[in-house]
Amino acid sequence: MSFRNLAALAVVLGLALAAAPAAAQSETVARTAWGDPDIQGVWDYRTLTPLERPLELGDKAFLTQEEADELERETLARNEFLLNRERQEATAGDQVDRRDDGTPGFYNNFWMDRGTTAIGTRRTSLIIEPSNGRLPPLTAPAAARAASAEAERIAGVRRGMLPAASYTDLDAGDRCIQHAKAGPPLSTGGYNNNVQIFQAPGYVVLVPEQNRESRIVPLDGRPHVAPQIRQWMGDSRGRWEGDTLIIETVHFNGKHDQIGRPLLSWADNLRLIERITRLDAENLMYEYTVDDPTIWTSAWTAQHPMKLNPEPLYEFACHEGNYGLEGIMAGSRVEEAEAEAASR
Repeated sequence: MSFRNLAALAVVLGLALAAAPAAAQSETVARTAWGDPDIQGVWDYRTLTPLERPLELGDKAFLTQEEADELERETLARNEFLLNRERQEATAGDQVDRRDDGTPGFYNNFWMDRGTTAIGTRRTSLIIEPSNGRLPPLTAPAAARAASAEAERIAGVRRGMLPAASYTDLDAGDRCIQHAKAGPPLSTGGYNNNVQIFQAPGYVVLVPEQNRESRIVPLDGRPHVAPQIRQWMGDSRGRWEGDTLIIETVHFNGKHDQIGRPLLSWADNLRLIERITRLDAENLMYEYTVDDPTIWTSAWTAQHPMKLNPEPLYEFACHEGNYGLEGIMAGSRVEEAEAEAASR
């Protein structure tokens, strides 16, 4: 065999060996019958990791394994303490999940299901960009709205500290219309931290446990609907980039708040990009970027690992017109009448 032939053979073998890991990697990605990466299942995204890095952690981007283990031990111990304490009467005007001492409000800790561990990456925040793990500054107009007397009043209503002037003072979640943490984007809360993903040729469907509003995402390249058509969950279009599903969502209706901030709604200029990647049989990576120049001075990105949940989802029985809202409004009128009588 000539030197030239040996050299050519070496090149071919080298290319084959270089391609082998990539081929092996692609073979490990489960696929649907029509060839798309299979991301179906019920995915659990409970975590103790906050959206924003706590200020006291400064530049600390990751917990050590020891710190993550200690966080889990403390959480389990607190849950055990709250489960076994003596019975206490509930009091109006606060939320148990916002009280450090666990004293009761309208829910006690038994009903909470936030998880007991930090995310597997041990990041100190779900936000990965900006690199400080914090939300970027608000734009000047958004900051003015957030600091306004009206925003303060609405926040007081939603904390149960002030009477509601109208049903519109309550957010869409309180009114059982659409819950912000059900997405898009998906975010954690006190309970119902699961999403079920279905696939069909040309479509992906995301069904969050919270409120169970199905989001049907076409993958066939069709354009977004006209900007005059605004929807609670926006208008989503998807595409595959390798083994990652990219979902772009625009045209939100602006009727519910961004991350619980009154008067800062998902609205006209928001462009949301979600990325979903199946890592292995048990793990999914969910990442999203919020780009809304009306609200934020720069885009921000959060990364949220999810784990496969073998259990089925059950109905979330909340509906618009639920009697709870009627009770809130009736209670507000009673509070106003009592305040007026006391002022005489």
